[in-house]
Amino acid sequence: MSRPANPVTLPLADYSPQHFLLAVVDGVATVTLNRPERKNPLTFESYRELTDFFRACAFDDAIKSIVVTGAGANFSSGGDVFEIIGPLVKMDTKGLTAFTRMTGDLVKTMRACPQPIVAAVEGICAGAGAIIAMASDMRLAASGTKVAFLFNKVGLAGCDMGACAILPRIIGQSRASELLYTGRFMTAEEGERWGFFSRLVTPEQVLPQAQVLAKQIAEGPTFANTMTKRMLAMEWAMSVEEAIEAEAVAQALCMTTADFERAFEAFANKVKPVFRGD
Repeated sequence: MSRPANPVTLPLADYSPQHFLLAVVDGVATVTLNRPERKNPLTFESYRELTDFFRACAFDDAIKSIVVTGAGANFSSGGDVFEIIGPLVKMDTKGLTAFTRMTGDLVKTMRACPQPIVAAVEGICAGAGAIIAMASDMRLAASGTKVAFLFNKVGLAGCDMGACAILPRIIGQSRASELLYTGRFMTAEEGERWGFFSRLVTPEQVLPQAQVLAKQIAEGPTFANTMTKRMLAMEWAMSVEEAIEAEAVAQALCMTTADFERAFEAFANKVKPVFRGD
């Protein structure tokens, strides 16, 4: 569970990860889980490198939005059975707790990184792979996609990596309970109907459409988008009155940005605003 030998460096456009592919184009970073022969399972090392990457995103102003996807027509089959589950059965409580906290750190950093994250989901999306999709801010799915929170299938609780906190907020308590208690696959159609997926597209279009959405976000006001993501997370724990006050402060801060003034000038001149992130 040590950190990868190739530490994350800035700028991220020049970073070459060992355990996933990274491409940065026009402010959009595309992260591709890349073990297609095994349906892109996660390992101790890939958990840590992904966590370090999302943490580093907070310090790279050139990254405006992020797309997460998988190679070879699958998103991710979750934790590698032989490289993760096998070693786990030999660990003591201290080692197991260190592992579960490490996996939870990935979700924390995805939620904390200022850039909105779009998951382009195709094929199998299971276990920790389903968690990564869940932790993203938006999810698009290819037809035929199957999503499962498989933890009880391997004798574990459904409360893994924030699933019991986040999934009910996305699809509702009863539906989340069914998936977490049974470990069954949710179809792409169910996922769209329940609100897990924003939309369904063809397999050929899921990544391009996710990148189009991410580019639209990247072209928007960066500070304001960051504030939107932050408030969406913070307001879970607020009353409506507290949320309204928090949004008043957040919006006032956005009104101090140059992008806000640019938007007014563009509207007055009947042209499309070009945001610069300041």
